[in-house]
Amino acid sequence: MVDDDITCLNAARNILAENYDVFTVPSGKKLFQILEKVTPDLILLDIEMPEMNGYDVIKILKNAENTADIPVIFLTSIIDPESELKGLSLGAADYITKPFSQQLLLKRIEVHLFVASQKNGINDYRVDLEKIAEEKRRAVFEMQNAILKTVAELVECRNNIMAGHIERTQNYLKLFMEILTANNYYAPELSTWDIDLFLMASELHDIGKISISDSILMKPDKLTKEEFDEIKKHTVFGVNIIRKIEQRTSKNLFLKYARILAGSHHEKWDGTGYPLGLKGEEIPLQGRLMAIVDVYDALTHDHPYKRTYTHEEAIDIIRDGANIHFDPLLDEVFVKHEKDFKDIIILHNSFRGKYLGGYLSSGDLQFSISKTVSNIVDARVVPQDEYPGNAVIPESAEETEKIQRFLKIFTEALLVEDGRYRDEILTWDINIFFMSAQLHDVGKMAVNDRILNKTGKLTEEEFEKIKSHADFGVKVVNKIKENLDEGEMLAHAEAFVGSHHEKWDGTGYPLGLKGEEIPLQGRIMAIIDVYEALTSNRPQRKKMPHEDAVNIIKSCGGTSFDPGLVSIFLKHEKDFSEVAKQI
Repeated sequence: MVDDDITCLNAARNILAENYDVFTVPSGKKLFQILEKVTPDLILLDIEMPEMNGYDVIKILKNAENTADIPVIFLTSIIDPESELKGLSLGAADYITKPFSQQLLLKRIEVHLFVASQKNGINDYRVDLEKIAEEKRRAVFEMQNAILKTVAELVECRNNIMAGHIERTQNYLKLFMEILTANNYYAPELSTWDIDLFLMASELHDIGKISISDSILMKPDKLTKEEFDEIKKHTVFGVNIIRKIEQRTSKNLFLKYARILAGSHHEKWDGTGYPLGLKGEEIPLQGRLMAIVDVYDALTHDHPYKRTYTHEEAIDIIRDGANIHFDPLLDEVFVKHEKDFKDIIILHNSFRGKYLGGYLSSGDLQFSISKTVSNIVDARVVPQDEYPGNAVIPESAEETEKIQRFLKIFTEALLVEDGRYRDEILTWDINIFFMSAQLHDVGKMAVNDRILNKTGKLTEEEFEKIKSHADFGVKVVNKIKENLDEGEMLAHAEAFVGSHHEKWDGTGYPLGLKGEEIPLQGRIMAIIDVYEALTSNRPQRKKMPHEDAVNIIKSCGGTSFDPGLVSIFLKHEKDFSEVAKQI
């Protein structure tokens, strides 16, 4: 309490001391000396004081960060409306006239302390929410980065001669961007880019190679013209994979960069490149940048059908490619700084496997990247002769979308039912659960496309190869974990990937788990996966009617499938039928 009237101070102390710790202060100047050591919960402030009146004091209090939120109640004998309005306008919480009632003073203090505590609680809650949001954002960024890196490495693992290509080209691009920015080259366009997103998107520039047959991609000899024509399709196929993702997401700059890079990094300045034969500045700047770093890395690293060039030889080739293969300005910049690019190779060889200058981007891309993986898997299990020439992904490659819809139906049905299924599902983040299901067949990346696309019955040896996708899928998830501490999505993904081919009676694979040893995610997916497979066309057979598929699942309750889940599936089988008809 601040008041120059000692009698008033003593009276207030006597009233308040039973409930509160009270500092009695004779002047505004003395108050600020005390505030250097003590932060009160509330200030009772007289207006009429010598040297510094109450209005002067509250102005200073409300303009100082450490005292602005302390509630101030004016205690004064001034009772005119203008003075009261002035005090409230300066930030006073209340206005009590002298002489004051003991009960009224105590009640007013109680109310304002309660309001202040509520306000502080809300502020603390807001801070906590911001902290949680930031942690979530960082976790999403780490997740998207880890998943994206895994997608890129899956491409490389099919063409393991060029291992490290994606990481090196990304670091060449990072250096290239720094040089261009420092020298104001292409400044108007580059100023509009999100550089982190661009660099991250570069990891997908070769994603279309998933469409290329193993026999061509891994051929140890020089390619024939026909085989090279097939290799060239990877640009169009990559564009279509990314467009497929864009159709399912809102406008996304990351995916735009990825699509441009995938489709234009083999165009040439003189118009002799592919797939569109673009010329000069018709070629997007992203593609012109990638063209140089892509060629440089290809020249300076092993390939089955050509020798490895020295750095100096590669620079000579790139220099000669100005105005023919490459943008002449970018060519000049690259050659001028060639020693810096050579240093990246040295660093990469010294610290191989480490992420040089790692980037994290803005935006929630976790869903898009997970969807990218699932669309790539979808695309591989459709025979290539169904989309000759332009490599468009056919609409029949919709396994993942159907499974997502089936999973939503099944999960909602389980949540309606009482019992152990509902109790466990209520502990999950359902959105993450649905998202992770997209990765359930990611292990099919390890299976040769000749087996995946075989139109006849599989041999025993081929079926064993198919079965290996469960183990490989778990390895993919663990690969993601290498760059991530832990996450609910990865826990669900690992359960889906590793257990959706286990059987209730223990005769499934890869571990031969039995009954409730099988994670609930795997038991749910087992039914959905089989239903989807039975009601969809496959290379080796045509789809069967819904009723026949339902009868097969019904007959396998207690052998292949959890009988409790089969019972719930049968209650909702008509909903599954509707989805199967729509897609």
